[in-house]
Amino acid sequence: MLTPQWLDQLRARTTLSALIGRSVRLQKAGREHRACCPFHNENSPSFYVNDEKGFYHCFGCGAHGDAIRWMTDHQGLAFMDAVKELAGEAGMDVPTPDPRAAKAAEKRDSLHDVMAAAQAFFEESLKGAEGEKARQYLATRGFNAHTVERFGFGFAPEGRQALKSALSRFPEPMLIEAGLRIAVEERDPYDRFRDRLMLPIADARGRVIAFGGRILAKGKTDAPKYLNSPDTPLFDKGRTLYNLHRAAPAARQTGRMVVVEGYMDVIALAAAGIADAVAPLGTALTEHQIEMLWRHVEMPILCFDGDAAGQRAAMRAVTRALPLLRPAHSLRIVRLPEGLDPDDLIKARGPAAMEAVLGESRSLLDVLWEHERDALPLETPEAKAGLKARLLAHVETIAHQDIAGLYRRELLDRFSEFAYPRRENRWQNGGQNTGFQNGGANRAPFQPGRKGPWNGRQNGPAPSSPESIARLAARFGGGNRDALSAAVLAGLFHWPEVLGHHAEAIARTPDLDPRFGVLLDCWDAHGPLESAELATILTKNGVEAPHSTEYAGIRFGFVDGRGEPEKARAELIQAIQLLTELPMIEQALAAATERHEREFTDETFAEQQRLRERKLEFDKRLRQMTTRHAS
Repeated sequence: MLTPQWLDQLRARTTLSALIGRSVRLQKAGREHRACCPFHNENSPSFYVNDEKGFYHCFGCGAHGDAIRWMTDHQGLAFMDAVKELAGEAGMDVPTPDPRAAKAAEKRDSLHDVMAAAQAFFEESLKGAEGEKARQYLATRGFNAHTVERFGFGFAPEGRQALKSALSRFPEPMLIEAGLRIAVEERDPYDRFRDRLMLPIADARGRVIAFGGRILAKGKTDAPKYLNSPDTPLFDKGRTLYNLHRAAPAARQTGRMVVVEGYMDVIALAAAGIADAVAPLGTALTEHQIEMLWRHVEMPILCFDGDAAGQRAAMRAVTRALPLLRPAHSLRIVRLPEGLDPDDLIKARGPAAMEAVLGESRSLLDVLWEHERDALPLETPEAKAGLKARLLAHVETIAHQDIAGLYRRELLDRFSEFAYPRRENRWQNGGQNTGFQNGGANRAPFQPGRKGPWNGRQNGPAPSSPESIARLAARFGGGNRDALSAAVLAGLFHWPEVLGHHAEAIARTPDLDPRFGVLLDCWDAHGPLESAELATILTKNGVEAPHSTEYAGIRFGFVDGRGEPEKARAELIQAIQLLTELPMIEQALAAATERHEREFTDETFAEQQRLRERKLEFDKRLRQMTTRHAS
């Protein structure tokens, strides 16, 4: 029997680039090899082979696999033939089949014959007189003849012995074991599926392993609307995804796989041209099914109905995925408009509307945060503390330490913004929002040429303050940081071209002197500024240009414009880096200190000390700069 451990050893002993290089011309590209993809026509190489990870991947068509997959997909060998050939080259003996395993495999082959015969019977019944109402139902769903044939729709007649009669060449126990007949004590066995529209469920190789049946008779409230085969030697519903054998090739082209709630949704999407969809079978998405999806795409999209049941299904998927997360592998989640399933949405608004919804998928972390935030009222400190506890409980289930740490930091950051909103600055509230209150949270990401929220022409000038800018700066934190801020402003008067290169870093720095906001808005609106314009710009917006009194006692080589140009410009850039990076280090140090006080481990202590040393290094650099030119 070929165990997973034996197959892993076979892959480890096979140099993938050497194997693929026999038929594809590979070029070395760093730690990988690349080539034009052998699975589709292309002019520039997008096919990469990674020997360390043991797989190949095409970023054009999505073809992906290991050495065995290469031999089956590209060389056209059967699985066992591929294994035997690779084992021979690797000097490994293929394990002798276990007699019991061989007997079980033979039994499975026999059951495959039963299922194939049942599928043929259901298809033929759909075409007969008894299948009229099933054909009418399919017409109401808008499925054309091509879709009906492609997905193998059939019909199970109403009689309790109809299937047994049609499959009389197979013994009764085999029909029962295949899940087609039901045996009960002291009664004759009877057909499981009766008077139902039938749909075959296939394995990854396209072989029928089970059936799903939809009831057609109206008024039968005691019978389930949908009925699936029970678990059998062929079928394990928790390890099967409906339509995977069709969706996997489509996913190689789209780079995407969509998971919907039921197989009728899959068919509706396929009929609308969306061929990369699969569905679980009557259960919530299982851990094994998530792993199956990740073999084909790194970020499958889970599509749920917009109602409360859809929300619950989404959270079940989130909680099952969290322990499994690994680098680059996660889930994205879509919620449909309330009251609509995929079929309804397509019929009402067309396939483009469905594609638009899929394009707005959200990350697993976003869904987790929003669900827990909105789960209960958060009007008291105790309720907010409960939210934090729930978030951290989810994080604790993540097995991968790096991912768990990143989730913890991101969720705690969101919690802090929600639970401890930054108090607004009184001077800024007296007029227009400069964009630096709330820690810069209200400012959009900086984009050159975009008129931002601080633009004087759009929003009007900020009102003058009775306080001097020097006293205002002291209220922003005081100390060397304010002096450094004023000095950088003065330096920009002499070297204004530096502003454009560091605008984005300045824009996202919290609690910065509001005069930077004024200059950035004008730079956004007008592009490069001249030195002579800067003082006028600040005055028109109700604030003063920096005076030497703001950085009295310290001197910089760039503030008076008389230093050596290249040296002064380089020192100004270094000062801007200190000004913008120091708050991030302080925030990270505060978060690390909080974590260490909470967890108190060697790891948290080491992280706190690392950040503390980095903070001290920055302070030392600032002291050196502020004293280097002191008189």
